[in-house]
Amino acid sequence: MIISRTPYRISFFGGGTDYPEWYREHGGEVLATTIDKYCYITCRYLPPFFQHRIRLVYSKIEDAQTVAEIQHPAVRAVLTHLAINRGLEIHHDGDLPARSGIGSSSSFTVGLLNAVHALHGRMVGKRQLALDAIYLEQEVLKENVGSQDQVLAAHGGFNHIEFHPDGQISVHPVTLTPHRIRELNNHLMLFYTGIARTSSDVAATFLGSLDSRRRPLRIMRDLVSEGLSVLGAGGDIETFGRLLHELWQVKKGLSDRVSSTEVDGLYESARAAGAIGGKLTGAGGGGFLLLFVPPDRRQSVRQALERLIHVPFAFESSGSQIIFFDPEADYAAEEQMRAGQLITPFRSVDAASVL
Repeated sequence: MIISRTPYRISFFGGGTDYPEWYREHGGEVLATTIDKYCYITCRYLPPFFQHRIRLVYSKIEDAQTVAEIQHPAVRAVLTHLAINRGLEIHHDGDLPARSGIGSSSSFTVGLLNAVHALHGRMVGKRQLALDAIYLEQEVLKENVGSQDQVLAAHGGFNHIEFHPDGQISVHPVTLTPHRIRELNNHLMLFYTGIARTSSDVAATFLGSLDSRRRPLRIMRDLVSEGLSVLGAGGDIETFGRLLHELWQVKKGLSDRVSSTEVDGLYESARAAGAIGGKLTGAGGGGFLLLFVPPDRRQSVRQALERLIHVPFAFESSGSQIIFFDPEADYAAEEQMRAGQLITPFRSVDAASVL
């Protein structure tokens, strides 16, 4: 049995320039970090005495005989890509909800790739995990997603990521003093708006006409270097919050789906209570609202947004990891299959009553 743990992310600046439709021509870069909220994937070989060969447990439960029968698109794509022909049981658990702008889909894909590789005795590098996830999401599943989520989920950490026109991706860890990291973390608050949306749908509203949005995308990219400069210079960190506010005003101009009347109302309430800046994480539309708030105004902002769920978090630096490996369970299942052992009475038992 294998358990992988893969972090979610929050992006500060440059989001939008990580779409291949943009950076293949203009280049792109983002400033973002992973946080201590995770996607967990449990994966094991399925013993041979169940009527199904594949079981998936996520927000739904799927039982299937073949990979082609699997309804979950990412699971079907990963298992097809890795040419899996063994019976598997896969469970997903997440600390944060899906469709909320924290990179949950890519964390799932990266974590599943990591878990299935490990189950087969292969330890894959973080770069390969990221590239495989990008390929599956963009080329196989044809989703309107960028390339930062997969890179961050695989690598972990606070990173400046560059996307080059030739398709190469460079990951530069941001080196700050522990004091500066704590200072930034203490100025950030994360709230769940309760508005679920699919980032691919939001992105589709502006991806088809990126050339007409060159100016806002260039401003969003320029804010990456400004944000890095503020953090590295050791000056007034509240300037970082003002840059986030500037970014949010620019980002809303990409599409009328990026924000909404409800989101604008929440943001203005937070600003009136003391937040300096902020943005919706991900493509926008809903999900999580990230705010930059001086520590002495945190309580006021919490009161102003009291109907929302506040999610305390810290930065993390590990990326996707295998956190549990029990080879004996998999060895026993494999030996049973090789020996052709089947326990006949179990054939008629509903697997749900056994698991």
